[in-house]
Amino acid sequence: MAFQGQRNKRRMTYHRRKICRYCADSNLKIEYKDSRLLKLFITERGKIIPRRISGNCARHQRILTVAIKRARNIALLPYTTAIIRK
Repeated sequence: MAFQGQRNKRRMTYHRRKICRYCADSNLKIEYKDSRLLKLFITERGKIIPRRISGNCARHQRILTVAIKRARNIALLPYTTAIIRK
C-alpha cells in the first residue's frame, strides 16, 4: 500500500520544458560587450550555467559560451569570485 502511494507521487511531477529566449525573441542578440545580460548565465562562483538549467538551445549556448569567454578575457566578467582566503 505504501509503495503505491510513492509511485503515484512520482507520476504527478511534471517538468515544463524551458524555451530558449533567443529563439523566441529574434531581437535579442548575444554580445560579449553586454555584461549585464551575460551575468544572468554565470553563477556567483563564475561558472557558466549549463544548457539544461538555463534553457538555451545548443546553438545559442555555444554562442553564449564564446561571448562569456571573450568578456572574461577583456575583464568585463570575472573568472572567479573575489574572495581571498587567509
